[in-house]
Amino acid sequence: MSQQQPLKPLEEAITYGDVFDIQGELAEKPVAPKDAAMMQIAENALLGETTKGCAADAMESAAMKNEKAGFVGPDDVNIHSAVTVKEIHLPGKRIITESIDNKVIGQYSREAPLSPGPSEQSSGLRSPITIGEALEATALTAGKKPVDWCDAAAIEAAEVIATGRSNIIPGGIAAAAQSAATLNAKTSREEDKTKLSDILRNATEKLASDKAATKDDAEGVKVAEMRNDPTLTKHPAGVAASVATAARLNNQTVTHETTK
Repeated sequence: MSQQQPLKPLEEAITYGDVFDIQGELAEKPVAPKDAAMMQIAENALLGETTKGCAADAMESAAMKNEKAGFVGPDDVNIHSAVTVKEIHLPGKRIITESIDNKVIGQYSREAPLSPGPSEQSSGLRSPITIGEALEATALTAGKKPVDWCDAAAIEAAEVIATGRSNIIPGGIAAAAQSAATLNAKTSREEDKTKLSDILRNATEKLASDKAATKDDAEGVKVAEMRNDPTLTKHPAGVAASVATAARLNNQTVTHETTK
């Protein structure tokens, strides 16, 4: 079923209530670029692609219009809780449900493949999202953010968790992040600072080993990131947020139903 509503003229920002059939606090929030990026990551993780007509596609269109009209900035985030994409396998089809902050924003039916694709396991479930893939996702959601000590600490925690090693790997992403944070602290011009995308692009290739992200992993990365922040908070689309999204998606239960 389609839950998208006609978009109004941009005399004011396009909100979630304009794009999806929802009510409440979320409905009043403008759709922002980083919101769309997070949904795109969730769709890619489960479906292997961003599908035209699904939530990320609609959110990206609205966010681009909001940004062009000056209602939001390129790094704005208005989602501060869960972004989830779930699928239920039925005979011959899949039912995909997408939610933000526990509010369903879209539900779609897709034909199921006759046999699992290369990105699916024999059980029909897609491979879990790894720590490295979550770090690469951060390059999309917060790639323009200059690397600071919070980022460096979170990346170090993620590398230690992924590799199982207790020390920083020379030449690895944690070492690069620490070096970038040190240099950025001494650099006055924003355009000259090293950004997260510079460090985390192709993170999976830079890790000596990798593992699926879990809730405990996400908590460890969050603690490391918050411990180095003066306000004890985490970036809404940063390293800890990406690992938390990956862990949530990995923890989702996909129901397989069959007819008698």
